[in-house]
Amino acid sequence: MDEIVKAAMAKWPHVPDCYGWLGLDARGRWWMRDEAAQAAGPFAGPGATPASRGAELRHEKLIAFIGRNYAADERGCWYFQNGPQRVFVELERAPWVWRVSADGKVVSHTGVETTVDDAWLDEAGYLYLAGPLGVGIVHSQDMHLAADWVAAGCWNPRPCHAAELPARYGYVLSPAAMRRASASSASR
Repeated sequence: MDEIVKAAMAKWPHVPDCYGWLGLDARGRWWMRDEAAQAAGPFAGPGATPASRGAELRHEKLIAFIGRNYAADERGCWYFQNGPQRVFVELERAPWVWRVSADGKVVSHTGVETTVDDAWLDEAGYLYLAGPLGVGIVHSQDMHLAADWVAAGCWNPRPCHAAELPARYGYVLSPAAMRRASASSASR
């Protein structure tokens, strides 16, 4: 985490969290979801539309800043620590998007290298790899390279249902939906 972020957190410890405004798709792209995008529907899953994605972030320094300050809380909700405020991330598939190189190196969408301990193939043919950082989906442009590593016997994906992975690896796809559900049950 950036030192400037740590300093802001110490200076303003009670800034409210932000939900629904940032999304991460299955290709490692960040999306800013303004009120109109949020009103158009969920970021991913049933009811999602192109309008509900929002605007893709393209500013390289902002993307790098988000990546350096990307983490998960004790509930498995992923967030970007933006100064003193946690901006929770809506995930399309998983908290990590892996890029695979021809030599088998696996690097996250935030630029962090990892190793592979486990592999999963879901009902739609998406390949997930798990390791010390957690679980992530293989970027669609790297599936041909990942297939080489599977064919070589280095990774042996087991079948799974995508809906099983969040519970298995302890992450939340939609912190905003979880927050709404919690608020709804508390108001009863």
